[in-house]
Amino acid sequence: MEQLMNVLNAVNGVIWHEYVLYIVLAIGIFFTIRTGIGQYKSLTHGVTVIRGKYDDHNDPGAINHFQALSAALSATVGLGNIAGVGVAVALGGPGAVFWMWMVGIFGMALKMTEVTLSMLYRNTDNPDEPHGGPMFVAQKAFAERGLGGLGKAVGSIFVVTLLISTITGGNMFQAWSVGEITENYFNIPSMVTGIVLAILVGLVIIGGIKRIGNVAGRIVPLMCALYIIAAFVVLSMNIAEIPETLKLIVVEAFSPSKAEGAFLGGTAGYALLWGMKRALFSSEAGQGSSPIAHSAAKTDEPVREGVVAGLEPFIDTIVVCTLTALVILTSGAWNRGPEADLPDNARIVVAAYDNDGVPGQDTDDSGTKLWTLVSQVQDETGNWIPSATPVDENTDGKQDTSDDGLLRWEIAESFPIHRTDDAVRISGAFRGNEDLFLVVESHLNGDTGLNLHRMPGRLRLIGEDSRRVIEWGSFASETEPVPVSGGRNVYVEYPGPSLTGYAFDTAIPGLGKYLVTLAAWLFALSTAISWSYYGEQGIVFLFGEKAIIPYKAIYCIAIVVAAWGFIRTDAELDSLTALGTGVMLWANIPIMLIFGGVAMRAYKDYFKRMNEGGDPPHAAPPITEVVEGKDVE
Repeated sequence: MEQLMNVLNAVNGVIWHEYVLYIVLAIGIFFTIRTGIGQYKSLTHGVTVIRGKYDDHNDPGAINHFQALSAALSATVGLGNIAGVGVAVALGGPGAVFWMWMVGIFGMALKMTEVTLSMLYRNTDNPDEPHGGPMFVAQKAFAERGLGGLGKAVGSIFVVTLLISTITGGNMFQAWSVGEITENYFNIPSMVTGIVLAILVGLVIIGGIKRIGNVAGRIVPLMCALYIIAAFVVLSMNIAEIPETLKLIVVEAFSPSKAEGAFLGGTAGYALLWGMKRALFSSEAGQGSSPIAHSAAKTDEPVREGVVAGLEPFIDTIVVCTLTALVILTSGAWNRGPEADLPDNARIVVAAYDNDGVPGQDTDDSGTKLWTLVSQVQDETGNWIPSATPVDENTDGKQDTSDDGLLRWEIAESFPIHRTDDAVRISGAFRGNEDLFLVVESHLNGDTGLNLHRMPGRLRLIGEDSRRVIEWGSFASETEPVPVSGGRNVYVEYPGPSLTGYAFDTAIPGLGKYLVTLAAWLFALSTAISWSYYGEQGIVFLFGEKAIIPYKAIYCIAIVVAAWGFIRTDAELDSLTALGTGVMLWANIPIMLIFGGVAMRAYKDYFKRMNEGGDPPHAAPPITEVVEGKDVE
């Protein structure tokens, strides 16, 4: 797995180079200008359209505008809003939020353009089951220019990237995140979570796009409303912090963020990287996925659905992601203080890591020395002595190791590790298996611009008296790392959604436990069912409809595999999702640039006709009929 992650990180270093981010942002600005600030049209005309005032059951398509938007939103408003924002702020700092806003604003223009293109070139041979997406744009648009073979090839390349993103971001990211937070709060094994989620997803996707649209039309408004209300409650309790937080977001978007508590600091460029990367993953702007859902909409006006699609980045990034970020920042969860108390006569120090059975310090694959940590206590004479001794239960003369290969120790001296009173109020006492870390000084961290790093560990409860033992992992550095604050400040790791849950818990203990877990389940379910449809359309493009059933079976199995432990850390999670999002951007953006002019001409023609009084809206149908799709039956 480590070698796979090294390969993925190398690939991501290319596809997520900072210049790629600048190009994507510039293209968003370009289409904003070409549409005459089309974001305004989405926020006005788009709202009128989803209210059902233009719905017509005679138009080609399978679902109405509201359901198409809900299906697309169910893929975008997902765990990227909970887990992704938590990762962006935890690693990039407050400045990352500013760059998320930029993606949200200019991403509206990207989304309008790519969806309009897909509507113009969608396949309506079966008007009740249309097919669309960038692959059909490439196939048909190149064919119009006498380059049918090239179009099929480009479309196929896009589908390959679509399937990569479907399995990584649309599937594994959801399964791992919901499994992690459910196990963190309720000690339910991730494998059980994966099995339950896979069954729920399977029951929905077996019914096709109509069932997906019906389920999404109910889940999306509910989950958004619950989450937004809870966020406003927490923000009202921290309202005095909001002005300073907003100032911090803008200032640190262009200047380094200082290290404080659990936050290791970061450069302005690092904030831009994390803000844009997580916002692009969350909103899917320019990725080419949402056009697949919108292509199922009942309409004979391609631009109309494109304008509706522009609402997605606004709802997803400007509203939901911003609320999550503000909750994390105003609560202080991102730069929280240490959560574990050590007795006055105890400390944690660095030691050489030796776990290969060969005398001498171990090294990683690149030859860099590996270090770990051990506990020490002070005796009556003032001397520091090791408080942890090797475990050798099998009496083979060698120190035992745990299942994950870490050396096992037992406490020789009384050395209680427990949460601070404030941490207990927020999260309760240690239960065991919590991931911890210590901040150490070592070589320069190129991402943060500082020399701070995290030394990972895990809390174990052993023996009948549940003694607390920290099993420390390893850290690669040519020079011996130095624990900050004398090795007394131990932090709890909150990966992805757990950080958001912790932020809610700081305001109202227990709120994060139940709200974020519920939201994570709803978000994961809704996102997984929509992305299954995206992947299905790619499978149809490559192999035909005969491959749909095997694909759906593999999709559900992948959910269980991801939750079972294929992904172990949020760093591995980021590597997988970054790969999926990145390769889709590289495949879809050229298609948008080559044929974007077609969408712009259609856009201007549509609003010219609308301004001249063409196709006036009819009375809005009952909202219940719009939600259920009965107004187009």
